[in-house]
Amino acid sequence: METTAADPLIGQVLNGRYLVRSHVARGGMATVYAGHDTKLDRTVAIKVMHAGLAADQEFVRRFIGEAKHAAALSHPNVVAVYDQGADNGQVFLVMEYVPGRTARALLTERGRLGPREALGVMQPVLAALGAAHRAGLVHRDVKPENVLLTEDGQVKVADFGLARAETASRQTRTGMIIGTVGYLAPEQVLSGEADARTDVYAAGIMLFELLTGHQPYQAGTPLAVAYMHVNEVVPPPSSLIAGLPPQLDALVVGATDRDPARRPPDADRFHAAVAEAVRALPPEDTMRNLTVNSPSPPVVPYGATQGLNPHTMAIPAHEVPAPPALRERLMRPPGLYGLLAACAVLVLVLAGVVVQTAGNTKHVPKLVGLSETDARLQADKQDLKVKIGSARYDPGVPRDKVAAVQPAAGTEVKKGAVLTLILSRGNRPVTVPNVVNQQLDQARQRLRQAGLRPGEQVRKASTTVPAGHVIGTVPPAGKKQDPADPVTLVVSSGITMPDLTNLTPDQAAQKLARLGLNVHWQRRDPAGGQRPNTVIGQNPHAGRHVSRGDNVQVTVTKNKGRCRGWNPFCKKGHGGDQDEG
Repeated sequence: METTAADPLIGQVLNGRYLVRSHVARGGMATVYAGHDTKLDRTVAIKVMHAGLAADQEFVRRFIGEAKHAAALSHPNVVAVYDQGADNGQVFLVMEYVPGRTARALLTERGRLGPREALGVMQPVLAALGAAHRAGLVHRDVKPENVLLTEDGQVKVADFGLARAETASRQTRTGMIIGTVGYLAPEQVLSGEADARTDVYAAGIMLFELLTGHQPYQAGTPLAVAYMHVNEVVPPPSSLIAGLPPQLDALVVGATDRDPARRPPDADRFHAAVAEAVRALPPEDTMRNLTVNSPSPPVVPYGATQGLNPHTMAIPAHEVPAPPALRERLMRPPGLYGLLAACAVLVLVLAGVVVQTAGNTKHVPKLVGLSETDARLQADKQDLKVKIGSARYDPGVPRDKVAAVQPAAGTEVKKGAVLTLILSRGNRPVTVPNVVNQQLDQARQRLRQAGLRPGEQVRKASTTVPAGHVIGTVPPAGKKQDPADPVTLVVSSGITMPDLTNLTPDQAAQKLARLGLNVHWQRRDPAGGQRPNTVIGQNPHAGRHVSRGDNVQVTVTKNKGRCRGWNPFCKKGHGGDQDEG
């Protein structure tokens, strides 16, 4: 924890509730303190905006609105936002206090991370971003400084208090870029626009940095770095670290494509690709001999003499030079052919010469998510051939759509090369658990715990399963089921009470015994032409639902004189079997 010599905020109580205890860190837009919530008696982090921003009423208005969105985001890998407020000119956020260190501190200590460790950090980061993207939030400032590593191994993403809803993406002051220059996507530099794909770009830069220990672009000024984001292609990390598995290059290159339309559309899709890469990584001992290539030009370590501000900052977008065609391309809805044309203009402008494009090479197009037919058409447009590989389960890609392509999208291949399409088999099937004889609510909960979706209920009479309990499922227990498909629950409606009217006591007793019901007899004198020794009433009535073991009250007419057949009211002795009546 950092300390400062006479910070006037330390010791103050904001809004009569939050005691500022100690200084933690200072960023480009705010200072973070450790504090205490005197109302709920818990340690919190208090992020206080710098005075210049706090004086900007438009920024404060937007900041409060974004804080409300962030507070609604609940995810185990997101630093929770508890409250926001203003007190005597201090605009602040109150957040979950996370003891530990940042991913930046880990990089400073270690230099770089191994492939599995780097992807182990990225997976919870992308899970957090995915939750935000599903809620319509964009982080806008993904970087190692905003990734917190707890002492017990948890990974949490901070600073969602500065995220904003995608629908409000034009609230930022016109012409200003807010973010950290080393992680800005090209469209963010040129127009200030940010959506889920700009977060994906920043996450790709962060993955590059975790694997190599360096950011891909180094220069003497923020504008120069921003220029490189717009005008250069992020190199594969194996260009710096020899021996890195090719799937890591594919992850970085795909996430940092200058065209937003060619990146994963959101963090969930990037997360699915990272999970697949983790499964495909070679054993750890085969990756221990990674070697550092000699980069050209030399890579300057982060925070060294280039003098760049590592914090969130605002720079004028109009000062970033870019060819007009490329600027226009990135500021309108993306399209593949527009991108190719803009990139061609870019090459001509930067090089100052006409470049003869090699006609015998092509770049693998983005095919993930397409049907087999559409993927073949896209490949054919690039003079590439297609074959179908073994299908695989992929929860992020619908069944029978392309889950992966080999080589990966963006890879340069020879004209006529064969691409292998891996089609999705959808979600991995789950075994249906046995919920027979469980109450309906318990059965539903058990299905959800197994990763399945309870579907419709079908009612069916049963003499063995109590009413409201499960008789069985469709598919039955032990069978495999796609988690996306519902499981039908067959629920017992119990026993349908039979009509006992006009039966003899003997007949009624036998029928009720077969159903497992207990009988209690009542007797009445025959009236109105009723036959003796006959059932004239019952409770529950015929057609009602009962359960095995329930009591049934049966009313029968008396039979004066000698008993004939079985009669529950007959008694022995006294000159023969006689009705008790």
